[in-house]
Amino acid sequence: MMLRRYFPLVLLALAAPAQVGRRPARDLAPFVPTPEAVVERMLRLVDLKPGEKLFDLGSGDGRIVIMAAQRFGADATGVELDYGRWKLSMERIAALGLESRARIIHGDALSQDYRSADVITVYLLPRSNDLLRPILERQLKPGARVVSHDFEFAGWRPERVEWIPNDGEGRSHKLFLYRR
Repeated sequence: MMLRRYFPLVLLALAAPAQVGRRPARDLAPFVPTPEAVVERMLRLVDLKPGEKLFDLGSGDGRIVIMAAQRFGADATGVELDYGRWKLSMERIAALGLESRARIIHGDALSQDYRSADVITVYLLPRSNDLLRPILERQLKPGARVVSHDFEFAGWRPERVEWIPNDGEGRSHKLFLYRR
């Protein structure tokens, strides 16, 4: 059951060492897209409001940023290290006419300024959350919310944990909501 739940992450993590020479040093997780149904649950869990500033760290194909801007009216920013995924995300944002409310920064999630954030979303590995935690502790304003997909932040106590037994594709997920 546990292996099935994390199977995509396990496969990509096992494949990663063969690419070490080509991967950026600050790559925080393999690209495993969050199912659309889980994206929506994440954004509802943090009670995302129109105009709030959301940052999605390791934004991949931009689906969280796009949904946050399109359906929730948020001012959404992704941070993506991979050039190809960054470019694809920006093209999707432009095609949807969301440039005024959505954007992707091509860069390192550990080197950004999150002081304006109302909401942070992450689907990163535990070791990456460990690297990110002190940055968020220093930068996030009181009341900012963080939602983590599947992996907790060590040392933080979640305000709420939501279990998703089936994402429609037969996989289960766990969401952790934190408030600073």
